[in-house]
Amino acid sequence: MTLALIIGLSLGFVSILFARLIKQVDEKTFYGLLLAAIGALYVGFTWTDTTSFIINCVQCFVFGTLAYFGIRKSLFFMAAGFILHGSFDWVYGLFPVPDLRPPHYDAFCLSIDWVIGIYLFFIAYRQLNAVTKKR
Repeated sequence: MTLALIIGLSLGFVSILFARLIKQVDEKTFYGLLLAAIGALYVGFTWTDTTSFIINCVQCFVFGTLAYFGIRKSLFFMAAGFILHGSFDWVYGLFPVPDLRPPHYDAFCLSIDWVIGIYLFFIAYRQLNAVTKKR
């Protein structure tokens, strides 16, 4: 589990670095696609169990919607989506369904999602402060 946390933290920071360094990539779109993709990933893990499949289709829709609003309205939606997805990963084992995810996936996803989510909250807060100081 420790290795999963280390890999997740590292990948979270590498994702942020990638999005910051590659100027042709729009950060909002990059993180929106990432949030939508990680929500959809669970559908691929669980399609063999109907109840799991339904739960994960719902969460995929929720996180896809947060990604959309994060791109169109405010980064706060996207930041909340990453934090909530990391929390979802952590409590997923409490659902009365077979756990079809890879071992320690909860720790890996929690760490990467929260690193990106905290970063996005920081960026959104800075942008909000910049706008309010101009007024």
